[in-house]
Amino acid sequence: MTTTNTHQQAIGLPLPGWSARALPPRQTLQGHYCRLEPLDPQHHADDLYAAYSQAPDDRDWTYLPVGPFSSAASYREHAERAAASSDFLHFAVIDLKTERAVGTLALMRMDPANGVIEVGFVVFSPLLQRTPISTEAQFLLMQLVFDSLGYRRFEWKCDSLNAPSLRAAKRLGFQFEGIFRQATVYKGRNRDTAWFSILDSEWPALRAGFTQWLAPENFDAQGQQRQALAVRPVAG
Repeated sequence: MTTTNTHQQAIGLPLPGWSARALPPRQTLQGHYCRLEPLDPQHHADDLYAAYSQAPDDRDWTYLPVGPFSSAASYREHAERAAASSDFLHFAVIDLKTERAVGTLALMRMDPANGVIEVGFVVFSPLLQRTPISTEAQFLLMQLVFDSLGYRRFEWKCDSLNAPSLRAAKRLGFQFEGIFRQATVYKGRNRDTAWFSILDSEWPALRAGFTQWLAPENFDAQGQQRQALAVRPVAG
């Protein structure tokens, strides 16, 4: 939406009272099925390497700038660098049934002045893929970003050829915005980057859909969903 100035030029709507938001704190986020803990290599690296080793091949690392890792020691070195980074806030995803780390994801490209932040570096092991944990982990970060910190925009970016990531973004309610051509180089190859986002105005409708789907009564004794996830923002 736009308005006009005294020169009759179209300009963006004013944001009265807007101020820079805080950076995300290093805190634990609790859910029904999982807990997000700031990545701690001493406590999480061995569990994570064991979880990732459950995969039959290395395809989960194809579209990431790091990995795959051939040993627990090499993965621990990566986890130590990730945990020490000031540009990323990596979280370990803890399965509440086993109390073991089964994946990671991160907040990145943090822009508190403009209220924009990105979720990325999502590395989910087979132990949580296609489970309520994978959805709840994303939901917990969305709650932090929108409800606790008051950000305006939550971003998802991926290689435009990464079909699983494209599907995940759409399933989680992110809106596709376009392709940045030849955006980056990683692992010696080109990446055209697909951009997605959720806005603060879209969040209430999405939050309601997530809350309904994640309710324990939506899953049977075998953990199968009774109703599919339905998260679609209200068109603005």
